[in-house]
Amino acid sequence: MSVTASHVKRAFKYRFYPNDAQAAELSRTFGCVRKVYNLALAARTEAWTRQERVNYNQTSAMLTAWKKTEELAFLNEVSSVPLQQTLRHLQAAFTNFFGKRARYPHFKSRKKSRNSAEYATSGFRFREGRLTLAKMAEPLDIVWSRPLPEGVKPSTVTVSQDAAGRWFVSMLCDDPTVKPLPATDAAVGIDVGLDHLLTLSSGEKIANPRHERRDRARLAKAQRVVAKKAKGDGANRAKARRKVAKVYARITDRRRDYLQKLTTRLVRENQTLVIEDLTVRNMVKNRKLARAISDAAWTEFRSMLEYKAAWYGREVIAVDRWFPSSKLCHSCGTLQEKMPLNVRTWTCACGTTHDRDVNAAKNLLAAGRAVSACGAGVRPQRSSPGGQSAMKQEVSRREP
Repeated sequence: MSVTASHVKRAFKYRFYPNDAQAAELSRTFGCVRKVYNLALAARTEAWTRQERVNYNQTSAMLTAWKKTEELAFLNEVSSVPLQQTLRHLQAAFTNFFGKRARYPHFKSRKKSRNSAEYATSGFRFREGRLTLAKMAEPLDIVWSRPLPEGVKPSTVTVSQDAAGRWFVSMLCDDPTVKPLPATDAAVGIDVGLDHLLTLSSGEKIANPRHERRDRARLAKAQRVVAKKAKGDGANRAKARRKVAKVYARITDRRRDYLQKLTTRLVRENQTLVIEDLTVRNMVKNRKLARAISDAAWTEFRSMLEYKAAWYGREVIAVDRWFPSSKLCHSCGTLQEKMPLNVRTWTCACGTTHDRDVNAAKNLLAAGRAVSACGAGVRPQRSSPGGQSAMKQEVSRREP
């Protein structure tokens, strides 16, 4: 999702139900896309060992040559558009790698990689609300859970199948309905946690739904069934694994729906939103808390907050993770030497009694306003000799 001066690029995702012929065609396409990606990655990796670089145009020429070989002649059976698109994705992956924004691209696995194929405008036809992909005689049976903006046509279409066996189509469109909201003076500091998902500087505490915990018994039962099946590619094991995937899909869908509604509300109500710049990938290394932190989905929350703020003309400020938000009195600015984790309320020497989380959110808001005023980052001295910030200490407890 991206924003330009005049419009927003927005993806509209729908579930669809292919017939047998369409499912077979898409399955072949997924396999060919994966094969071409891996072949091109292998070629580029081999060239890299020789200190040579291979670009998209060269891999496109390789694709033409591969199609002419007897071994890879099956690539001619599917549309060439998603095959070219996967080469463009590989080029983007290498661009991000060389720009030090991502790791080196990895090969796609048949079992673990996401089944997907992207079609550019030459690879599909969209007329009167009916989408027909290349190499298909009939349009897809799409469940239109919400309409596309009037008069809008997709620029790219991505078809995918998740681990639970569900089929989805995502259409990237220019959405003229998304416009900046009227400016407001409201600002909020947001402190994330596990006991409460969010604590706002206004004093409001938003409960943590713990979606994974609600389905933990069902998930454990499904995983036990998989563990008892003979290892391999047997149909019974595949069926059991699909049941596990369905439980995970249920958890993911509920979590995403909750975060979508929550972030939309926060963005609509506030002009400035201040959060803490957490390194979640390091936090989940704590084996006692990895499950709870992953279920809270702080990274997904921040991502939604940022792109919606860009859509609607709001501002998201990330305060440095070493800022001692929990130990600092927001009234007088006194920094406490110690703040044991079992202390949820405390009284400062100035006489102010604080709720630990609300105080942290208010301090984040104040720090964010300082960043907005001076245009500089906030990096106070680290709050503990061990190099942990107040927030890192806050989530170092065992999951409640």
